[in-house]
Amino acid sequence: MIAIDERGYYGEFGGAFIPEMLHSNIEHLRKHYLEIIHDASFQKEFQALLKDYVGRPSPLYLAGRLSDHYNTPIYLKREDLNHTGAHKINNTIGQIILAKRLGKTRIIAETGAGQHGVATATVCALMGIKCIVYMGAVDIERQAPNVSRMRMLGAEVRPATSGSKTLKDATNEAIRDWINNPVDTHYIIGSVVGPHPFPDMVARFQSVISEEMKWQLEEKTGKPNPDIIIACVGGGSNAAGAYYHYLNEKDVRLVAVEAAGHGINSGESAATSVLGTKGIIHGSRTLLMQTDDGQIVEPYSISAGLDYPGIGPMHAHLIDSGRAEAVSVTDEDALKSAFFLSRLEGIIPALETAHAFSALDKIKYESGDVIVVNLSGRGDKDLATYIKYLDKLGNG
Repeated sequence: MIAIDERGYYGEFGGAFIPEMLHSNIEHLRKHYLEIIHDASFQKEFQALLKDYVGRPSPLYLAGRLSDHYNTPIYLKREDLNHTGAHKINNTIGQIILAKRLGKTRIIAETGAGQHGVATATVCALMGIKCIVYMGAVDIERQAPNVSRMRMLGAEVRPATSGSKTLKDATNEAIRDWINNPVDTHYIIGSVVGPHPFPDMVARFQSVISEEMKWQLEEKTGKPNPDIIIACVGGGSNAAGAYYHYLNEKDVRLVAVEAAGHGINSGESAATSVLGTKGIIHGSRTLLMQTDDGQIVEPYSISAGLDYPGIGPMHAHLIDSGRAEAVSVTDEDALKSAFFLSRLEGIIPALETAHAFSALDKIKYESGDVIVVNLSGRGDKDLATYIKYLDKLGNG
């Protein structure tokens, strides 16, 4: 049985390792989050916004030409068609309603690829709440379209200029802010990371993905379970959502796709499941890339959303226990997959999602196996990177 215990652990991964200044905030959340999100009026507001604002349910699309190429039916869960262009909005809608009920008047968030930042800025604009988004200086440069969107929506984007100036460092800055402003501020964490109850709470909000997949597959195939679910994993919120209602369905293979950067052993990678060891980062015990004396090893990926030295504790447990298979994909293979999907199906995926499509070339399956790929985001934000790659190839 894959489940979180009352202390916030999936097996030996999880927990809440937090500074004293945040103890009352986290404890209050831990004691009340389930009661709040299961409240009928919360669910009514949440479900109405998912339907009328986000545009759910997102389609489950049988990718005909992709299926022909791989000689097996491949369905795409189209999270890229959500308002703001990714799965992130599912979680920020839930957390902004929660923050309002907790009486919070200020929201902070971290972002890598910018999709979570945009989704947070969007719901703060919707609810009229002040929004500050921390983003690595490197990511601000490589994800400029999303930075512009956040500012258009009224958010303040604060650069993180320490370390590798990417997602890990943005998270550090957001946590420092929360420590300094514990009373009026809610931290909308963007992935299934951080101290309990955040990993569980984010997974629950994202579980709408697999909840829809169940009835959509039943409609299209006559059975609710696919044979394989593939999703990319940085922290892992889109994967957590896609897996959630299948965690205890042992006949469904779960494939978690990480960023290998320039190669797993190149020194420039974010393949945590291969390179990581057990340790604590950002408030939870998980697998993370670290030196023998516990210093974080800087991750690298061309994809800002996968450029993280750890993974969520749920995914650490799934991989460590053998329930999920980890696949690592290089920058080069992800870029090739992005162009392959674009030109085969007319869908430009986010760079993060492109990693998931590369796994189709790396896993074994039988002809006729039903495969669902969680298409977690659209590629508008990555066009500059894609065009640079095209120019390098001298082809377009």
